[in-house]
Amino acid sequence: MSTERSQKAEEIMHHTRILLTAGGYNSFSYADLAERVQIRKSSIHHHFPGKADLVQAVVSDYRQQAQAGMAATSQHFSGDALGEINSYVNFWATCIHENNSPFCICVMLAVELTILPIEVAKEVSGHFNDLTNWLTDVLDRGEKSGVFILRESAATEAKSLMATVHGAIISSRAFNNADVFQQIVQPVIKRLTKTG
Repeated sequence: MSTERSQKAEEIMHHTRILLTAGGYNSFSYADLAERVQIRKSSIHHHFPGKADLVQAVVSDYRQQAQAGMAATSQHFSGDALGEINSYVNFWATCIHENNSPFCICVMLAVELTILPIEVAKEVSGHFNDLTNWLTDVLDRGEKSGVFILRESAATEAKSLMATVHGAIISSRAFNNADVFQQIVQPVIKRLTKTG
């Protein structure tokens, strides 16, 4: 569900997403945002009464963008499950290489899940459910068409692939090396497409 927001609210959300990507929920305050956006803290409160409201809005938008991306990928690669998986992986590889969105904010926030406001935690968990369901569907279709050889259920393989991608994102950051991402992910994709 899309929400009409002012240009300033969108700018606040944009900078919040950058700050969340860099350090998570507790890494910034409204004072940090006010400095970045060049407005008073009270003006931020006008758009988003509390930090939980702001971060929930950012994660909700992130979820909607991810859902749209998954749907577009499935439509574009209709009948090509391997193409869908490669597109998902290549999206993150490009983000990491170009450093334009090199980290999933939901991965960052998942680390803090137990201390997040409940409304934010629900959005974060919702994102992982959305992604797992999509990957499960893609892997299931790929197995039925003979593209993938799954050793576990499609749902288990989906969670494993998702964890691998997210772990590879973290490893790329830890090693400060964008190439690490594909070095970790590609063998897993090869395993899905081969026997033995």
